[in-house]
Amino acid sequence: MPETRWLDDEEQGTWRAYIWTNHLLWEALERQLQKDSGIPHAYYIMLVCLSESPDRTMTMTQLASVTQFSASRLSHAMARLEEKGWVRRIKHEEDRRTTMAKLTDEGFSALESAAPGHVGEVRRRVFDPLSREQIRQFHDILSTILSGLESAEESEEDAGPA
Repeated sequence: MPETRWLDDEEQGTWRAYIWTNHLLWEALERQLQKDSGIPHAYYIMLVCLSESPDRTMTMTQLASVTQFSASRLSHAMARLEEKGWVRRIKHEEDRRTTMAKLTDEGFSALESAAPGHVGEVRRRVFDPLSREQIRQFHDILSTILSGLESAEESEEDAGPA
C-alpha cells in the first residue's frame, strides 16, 4: 500500500480556503436566487442547461449528466418545474423509450427574470474582488483541475463497474 502524501501547511490552508469559499459561495447564490426569484440554485442550473441546448431540449440522461443529478433528484426537480409550467417531459420523436426535457416559454421567461440578479451576485462575490490577471489565473487553475477530474471520470467509466 503506498504511503499517504499528507498535505503540507500551505496545501492544507489552500484546501480549507477552497472548501469554505465553495460552501459560502453556494449558500450565497442559493439565498439570492430564493429571495429574488423563488428558484433553488439547482433548478436554476437545470433551466440554464436547457436554455443553452438546441430547441431548449435535452434527454433526461443528458440533463442528469451535465447537472450531476441522480435520476431520483432529477425526476423530483422536473416534477416541481413541471408544476410551475417551466418544463415539459416529452417522448423523443424517433425513440419513444427516451424521455426529453423541454424548457417552455414560461420557463425561459422565469430564467430571464432570474438571470440579472444571479449574474450580479456572481460578479459581486467572485469577480469584483479580483484583478483581471487574477481572473485569468483563476480560470487557468480551474481548467487544470477540471481537466484532471474529467479525465479521471472518463477512466473510471471506461473501466466499468468494480
